[in-house]
Amino acid sequence: QVQLVESGGGLVQTGGSLRLSCTASGRTFSSYVMGWFRQAPGKEREFVAAISWGGGRSIYAEPVKDRFTISRDNAKNTVYLQMNSLKPEDTAVYYCAASLRLTESGYPYWGQGTQVTVSS
Repeated sequence: QVQLVESGGGLVQTGGSLRLSCTASGRTFSSYVMGWFRQAPGKEREFVAAISWGGGRSIYAEPVKDRFTISRDNAKNTVYLQMNSLKPEDTAVYYCAASLRLTESGYPYWGQGTQVTVSS
């Protein structure tokens, strides 16, 4: 099992940037595909991005392509989400998740989330 803790959320203006971090403990971090999801008020949780075990492959949801970048540092047991050109519709609680497969769903392990608010 793996435990996940997110950080880096906050309030930012439209067009600004934030970098989220998620640090893992427990079983070997590099054994897991890592993903980011988000849930806006009144909406279902949605996939944002995921990165393979070694970081060589990543996938993104269409709304964030070319604005967000997922990366990982296996030596630090940490995955990052660099968010640029933020929009008010990016406002949500962002969750880190871990899986054994590079996929957009079915992640068994989750963090508690970090709030991102983009003001217009």
